[in-house]
Amino acid sequence: MARITSIEKITMDKNTKHDEVSATYCIFEKDGEKYFQIDTCGSQGREHVGQPSQKIQFDGEFAKELVSLLINEFWQ
Repeated sequence: MARITSIEKITMDKNTKHDEVSATYCIFEKDGEKYFQIDTCGSQGREHVGQPSQKIQFDGEFAKELVSLLINEFWQ
C-alpha cells in the first residue's frame, strides 16, 4: 500500500506487458484532505483471485499532475 506524492519519468531497456486485472476505486476524506484510492485485484493465477492485492492513493495535487502527464503522453 502506498500514497504517491511524486513521479519521475524513466527509460527502461526491457518492458513487459502485465496480465490484466480488475480494479476498484474510492474517494475519501481524511483530516480535511480528499484522496483517490485504486485497489487492484489479484490476477487469475493468484491464490485469492479478485481479492485486493495493491492499494494506491493520491491526493488532489498529485491527481492534477497525473492527469497532465496522461494527457501529454497519450493525446498530444
